[in-house]
Amino acid sequence: MQTAEHQVELAGLTVDTRHYIGGQRFASAETFESISPIDGSVLAHVSRGGAGEADAAVWAARNAFPAWRDLGPTGRGEILHRLADLIETHVEQLSQLETLDNGSLLRSHRRGVMPRVAMNIRFFADWAMNELSHPVWQTRGHDNVVSWDPSGVAAIITPWNAPLMLATWRIGPALAAGDTVVLKPAEWTPLTASVFADLCEQAGMPAGVFNVVQGYGAEVGAALVAHPGIARIAFTGSVPTAKAIMRSAADNLTPVSFELGGKSPFIVTDDADLNLAVDLAIEQYDNAGQVCLSGTRLLVHEGIADEFAERFAAKAAQIVQGDPRDEATQIGPQIHRVHLDRVAGFVERAQAAGAQIAFGGGPNDDLGGLYYRPTLITGATPGSEILTAEVFGPVLAMQTYSSDEEAVQLANATEYGLAAVVVCGDRERAERLTKNLVAGTIWVNCFFVRDLAAPFGGSKKSGIGREGGVWSFDFYADVKNTVYAPSGWKE
Repeated sequence: MQTAEHQVELAGLTVDTRHYIGGQRFASAETFESISPIDGSVLAHVSRGGAGEADAAVWAARNAFPAWRDLGPTGRGEILHRLADLIETHVEQLSQLETLDNGSLLRSHRRGVMPRVAMNIRFFADWAMNELSHPVWQTRGHDNVVSWDPSGVAAIITPWNAPLMLATWRIGPALAAGDTVVLKPAEWTPLTASVFADLCEQAGMPAGVFNVVQGYGAEVGAALVAHPGIARIAFTGSVPTAKAIMRSAADNLTPVSFELGGKSPFIVTDDADLNLAVDLAIEQYDNAGQVCLSGTRLLVHEGIADEFAERFAAKAAQIVQGDPRDEATQIGPQIHRVHLDRVAGFVERAQAAGAQIAFGGGPNDDLGGLYYRPTLITGATPGSEILTAEVFGPVLAMQTYSSDEEAVQLANATEYGLAAVVVCGDRERAERLTKNLVAGTIWVNCFFVRDLAAPFGGSKKSGIGREGGVWSFDFYADVKNTVYAPSGWKE
């Protein structure tokens, strides 16, 4: 409900639709619509920024940087812990707002996603205070002392599939490292970023330390990443957009951290626990397939393929699709009409090329709107689009293999290398498989187990760099080595 020119009441929260720059709210002359994928309703008209707003935000962040840097890890940590506390007290409202804005399951937001938002902030604050160190070592009697110096302003550009959680995965370490931040949220899901800015202010974060500019990537996003005042760029999204960002970053030699697309393999060996394999395979439909890490290529040993396919189809038929606010729902809608059409296009082209639809294969006519049925494609030609391009919807493709060597060959036969899943009954066999898989993260007999201390990122065209634990601070800080001589000191 619109309550003022620049505010809406949603999920028990007052959401400001203006940019947040230097601790103040600023409107733009133009707006864009934030539309709920649940029912197509317009949630808000949001300020549409451009080069002017990007420039203002960068300079606000640059002006705030020296004082934030000088607070040190403990001073910053106190503020970040207060922020994490505030997030925890607003889990229910943030969960409802995120579900309205991006259509993900409300129960998932309540139980996992929003608590993880607070964890992202708290974990990296603690790491900066307690873990960020390296043992001093000597070179011919000289002491080498490593330090992590804050680098400046970090531009963080985030996707729409888990908006606030994925934003704070980067915001947390950037702020803890002593950087100031300009966030550009996805235009399809801008609302929780605005509320997060209010929580930062309530936590006592100084003006300009955290800023939000809203709008389209080609407008405000492009101006942000090309700005000479930016010290770091972190982006989660598509390969084409990453290429454009990298070209802009090159002019200023700005370091980048990219987490990009995936076409991850899901390998099932002939000695695997089939019940476990089917259960884990069903999880690949999570968030209506809008998960970059999903194992969307089911590579199943030919000796068990028929039985696996039968069990998998039976299990998939039990999936409950519907309103993501309903506790019983397991799969909600696609994010946007444009994206639904994109997903449908992949399936239609695969079928036209000779692949078969084992089940699903189209929108859920019973629900209408943006709901696309869980789909399995078989018989696709090796190297075809459906086996090599990221669909980012509830669409899996199944292939068979006859040897472990062939499984690895098929698994690595894309331009991506973000993740992989291996379901196997023998540990030594699994170790041989994983050794040869090209992926940033591999799950064996499990899926989506994430530790914030672990390195995370993609190989090949799935990204550049690693974040998590010390790897995040290696990116958001300038790592410095100071060498002290044993002599020359005045007593």
